[in-house]
Order: sequence, then structure tokens, then C-alpha cells
Amino acid sequence: MNSTISRRRAARAAAAALALTGLLTACGGSGSSDTKASGSSGHVTLPFWGWANGQPAVMKAFNASHKDIKLKYTKITDQLTMQKQLANALKAKNAPCLVQNTAEYVTSLVSQDALADISQYVGSAKDKFNAGAWASGQVQGKTYGVPTSSAPNFTVYRTDIFAKYGLKAPATWDDFIAAGEKLKQHGVYLTNYAGEDPSTLEVVAMQAGAHWYTIDGNSWKVDFQDAGSLKAARVIQEIIDKDLASKLPFADYAAVQQNYDKGGTATRQISTWQMAGMVQNFTKSNGKWATSPWPTFQGDAAKTPAGTNQSGGVTLVTKECAHQEQAAEAALWMSTNTGAVETMASPETGNGVMPALADSDAYVGKSISEKLLGKNYEPAKKVVTDSLGTVTTDWVFGPNWTAMYTELATGWAKVMNKEQKVTDLLAHMQEWTVKDLKSRGINVKG
Repeated sequence: MNSTISRRRAARAAAAALALTGLLTACGGSGSSDTKASGSSGHVTLPFWGWANGQPAVMKAFNASHKDIKLKYTKITDQLTMQKQLANALKAKNAPCLVQNTAEYVTSLVSQDALADISQYVGSAKDKFNAGAWASGQVQGKTYGVPTSSAPNFTVYRTDIFAKYGLKAPATWDDFIAAGEKLKQHGVYLTNYAGEDPSTLEVVAMQAGAHWYTIDGNSWKVDFQDAGSLKAARVIQEIIDKDLASKLPFADYAAVQQNYDKGGTATRQISTWQMAGMVQNFTKSNGKWATSPWPTFQGDAAKTPAGTNQSGGVTLVTKECAHQEQAAEAALWMSTNTGAVETMASPETGNGVMPALADSDAYVGKSISEKLLGKNYEPAKKVVTDSLGTVTTDWVFGPNWTAMYTELATGWAKVMNKEQKVTDLLAHMQEWTVKDLKSRGINVKG
């Protein structure tokens, strides 16, 4: 583990954190006995770190409606800054009780014995959330975080461009590629693959049924070359080989958005929260976009990936928090209280994300942009709602995910430059990930 430090070994903590020795971490240990929430058990103040717009208003509403539990909010600049500051706080044993985070970091934090198992406090609320969102806060059937947002994934496409060249919204990946070949004849790219962002490979593999990490007995099993990964590789490689994707880096965010706005690239696979950036940067194409379901593999049932990075939000409770039950209660309130959910769902008052709730139909209209979609706004509501019912729920983020993803990004850049094939990258990641886990003292098969 990158942030492992010497910690006191304790049987109680080891049993609470992991049932299987060596599965997540090479070291045992316990949480700090230091109190990270002020006050007695009857009246406590819980530190909460987050970065999302709207959280201060939610904190204010929580404090006004609770007598014995208060939240003390600290705004962190962004997601990456959060990971750095949290790592430092965990080393110094002064982490806050509550932390905003995203699904891909949960397993790594559990491997560091950093999170509290809050199953007993929030387990009864499981049915209030959609299955995909609920799974994002779990490791080995234990709950470490309360989901805050969902990531309904779908396609948006330029209706004017598709109509001009006689194209229909692609239902399958084969349709998607065929549309790209037609668009290429007219100087229009199908989609955009940024050379620094391998999330495309991750989410298409996820949809195809890949499992890069699974738990097998008391070990991790690593498989970057399973049938789902190879199925995804075929689609992505064909798009790259046929030069159907533009290659604008997200580092030049304005250029990416202008390219879409001017019709240089005609489709995106996105979630609701990404619409905000389009609307804010577009001057020519608002009202000319429509949604369609995420393309399926030929013969497969509809299935959408659970999303990556900023999607799949969770509120985590740290293990060193002295008042874990109250912290869990606060996290649950923030994700289920109607006023709090509405605040965060709105692009005006919050982050414009879809709630994690099982019944979130009422929020769909608020999370998508009528300005962007124009006359296609009403039909888009069904596309978004339907996608929530087909989200992948069995994807597992491994204990070295952050390091793995960095290595994946390096190889993805070579794929985009046609220096290697997607299958070459997958083979490399198989070997690299197994070796990296072993170097951390983590049990691994693969």
C-alpha cells in the first residue's frame, strides 16, 4: 500500500476490517483511538470534507433540523485534492468523520483499514437506493459508504448531422461503427477518445461483462483478458483503426467542447452531470442534441456501465471517527432527505447529478438539460430512466486501483498513437497488476 504506515495490531480491528487475511492488505491494524468528533455521545459535532456544489446548503439544513448531531463542513478544492489531503490525514490520524468520495476509491481505503463498517446502521435503508448505487459503497458485502449519486449512462448525438446523412441513433456497437464510417466520408468524427483518458476501455469492458478484479477465496483474482475485456477491445480497436474518433485531450476542455458544438464530432457516451459542461460552452448547437440508449453488443440485453471517476458518489465514514453511528445517520440523511437531494440534483443549486435513490423519476427532468436537448427533452427522460434499470452492479475496484489506472493511462496513450493494440495493453495490465499486488503483499491469483 502506498500510504501504509506502522499501526498497532488488534484482533478486534482485523476482524472488523477484513475477514480474510491478506485479501486487501498486507498489514493488520486498528483505527485510532483519538476522537474525531467533538462533544459527548449525546451531542456531537462531526467534521465533514467535501467538494461538491450545494453541500454548504445541505449542511445548514441538516444542522437546523438536528439537535444532537451537528456537521462541521470543510470544502476541498476538487476530487484529486481530496485524495491527497485524505491520505495525509489518515497518516496523521486526524481524518474527518465523513468524507465525500467516489466508488473507485472505496476498496483501496478499506485495504488501508481506513473506513468503518456501517452495515448495522444503514443496512435497513438498502431498498431506498438503486442497486448499482448501493453496490458502490460495498466491499465483500459490507457497507462502508452511503451512495449519494447515480450515473445513468447513455448516448447523446447531433440530430441535425445524423438527419443530414440519413443516419439513425445506433442501437448496437456495430451500428455505432457503421455510423462512424458514414460520418467519416463527410469529415465528421464519430466520437472523441482523449489520449490521457482510458475510461472508455474501462466502461465498455464493464458493459461487456469483464471483471478485472474479483475476490476468489482469500485472494484477489486479476483478469484483464477475459471474454468481456476482449469483446470491448474489438469494438474500440475497430474505431481506432478506422480513424473514427477525434483525439482532443480533455486538458484543453474548451477545444473539446467547441469541437462538439461546431459539429466536428457527432456523439458522446455520457452521464447526466456531463451535460452541464456542454450547455455552458455551446453557442451553436443547443437544441440539436438527442439521447439514445448506450449501444449494446449484438445479441446482448441492454446493459450500461456503472460509470467511472466522478460518477457513483458515496459519503464514507472513517474508522477513527468516535461516533460512527451518528456519522452514518448523517450520511443517510444527506442522501435521502427530499430537500437535500433536490439541492444536489439541481445544476443551479448543486452538482446536477442524479440521486442514488431507487425512485428517482422525479429528479430526471432536473438532471438533464432542456436547453441542450430542445424538442428531444421529453423523450430523453425515458432514456435516462431506463438506463438506471440496466446499470452494472458486479464491477469490483481492486485494492491498487489508483496505481493500476495510472499505468493503464500510460498504455492507453500508446494505443491512441497506434503504437500498440488494445489487446497488447490488456496483456500488459494483466502482468503489471499481478506483480504490483504481490509487491504490496496482497494475495493474488492471475
